[in-house]
Amino acid sequence: MYPDTPIFAYPEYQKYAKVGEVDFTNGSREEFIMIQTMLIMMGVGLFAGIAGAILGLGGGIIITPVLTLMMGLDIKYAIGASIIAVIATSSGSTIAYLKDEVLNLRVAMFLEIATTIGGIAGALLTGVLDPKYLYLLFGALLVFSGWNMWRKLRRGQEALNNVKADPIATKLKLNGSYFDKAEFKRVDYQVEQVPQGFLVMLGAGLASGMLGIGSGAFKVTAMDTFMKMPLKPSSATSNLMMGVTAAASATVYFFNGSILPNIAVPLALGILVGAVIGSRIMQVLPARVIRMIFIPVILFIGLQMLYKGIIGG
Repeated sequence: MYPDTPIFAYPEYQKYAKVGEVDFTNGSREEFIMIQTMLIMMGVGLFAGIAGAILGLGGGIIITPVLTLMMGLDIKYAIGASIIAVIATSSGSTIAYLKDEVLNLRVAMFLEIATTIGGIAGALLTGVLDPKYLYLLFGALLVFSGWNMWRKLRRGQEALNNVKADPIATKLKLNGSYFDKAEFKRVDYQVEQVPQGFLVMLGAGLASGMLGIGSGAFKVTAMDTFMKMPLKPSSATSNLMMGVTAAASATVYFFNGSILPNIAVPLALGILVGAVIGSRIMQVLPARVIRMIFIPVILFIGLQMLYKGIIGG
């Protein structure tokens, strides 16, 4: 919207300055608005980092609507800021998750292959396939996953007794364990239906490449619903994967001018702190509570995609 203008000079942001209470002389008005805007960005980033680290969605789902709908920023720059948000959330939370051995590094690298292949294919197929069918397909998948999570929530099913050993998971050493700080016990789990999880991530990469959407919800869905991993390792592993994917595309966004430092820097600072806090909160929350937070989010994203598919993207 204003590519060569500092963010504190945007008309949309000047409404946050209480002009009547400050003596704006010798350029202090711009300085005041700049400081106030930076504090707002850091606050938004703090909240996005906490939520992103807990749910495994990267924080972009919060950053983009806030910047576009509430602060009037052009969608191009909001997406660039969202990419930085995902990287910052991943960096802040992954350190804690690796230290506490919550995330499954082997699963992350295995599924990242599918996401990368799908993303490249999606970028190549842009303009060839009608996007509305992808919106409908993956919207339905997310709604199904939300419904499946709700069934687990009603039954109180977080136990792993029904999971069957998968020969592919055993061969690739994808099974893992983590210490659940909410239940004060070590949880050993087996990964099931590896091909199905790989295909979901392949499709998620395809949708991400074609539609320009984040795939954090699909990553958690692939691991929790299809591969039968516990929700906490699913969320932690998703955060790592989203950071890897976002880092690969950040260079493109930087060189095409979509990343504005005066937006990205305060956001990243807030998000880093929030992600560290969120990673600590996630580990002490019962899985049931995380699921209760995650279900409405995933249903909202799914219904939004279905709506876009019905009206033609």
